[in-house]
Amino acid sequence: MENKDRYYNGLIENDGQLNEIDLGEKFDLDENETREIIVQLLSEHKIEYKENRACNYSLMKAQKRKNKSRV
Repeated sequence: MENKDRYYNGLIENDGQLNEIDLGEKFDLDENETREIIVQLLSEHKIEYKENRACNYSLMKAQKRKNKSRV
């Protein structure tokens, strides 16, 4: 989904300056489309609900996984 990728990249560049709805409007998305994209990104664990200045969502931090097969 092209809009989802544009929104995700915009969220990275935004760094909490605009709220999530205003950011969507910047990409010509209405409120419903923006909320659908947010739900998809949440389900993919790319973002999390966490206040980040004006925006209520921030990027998920990559978690380091231990390789349990190595000792």
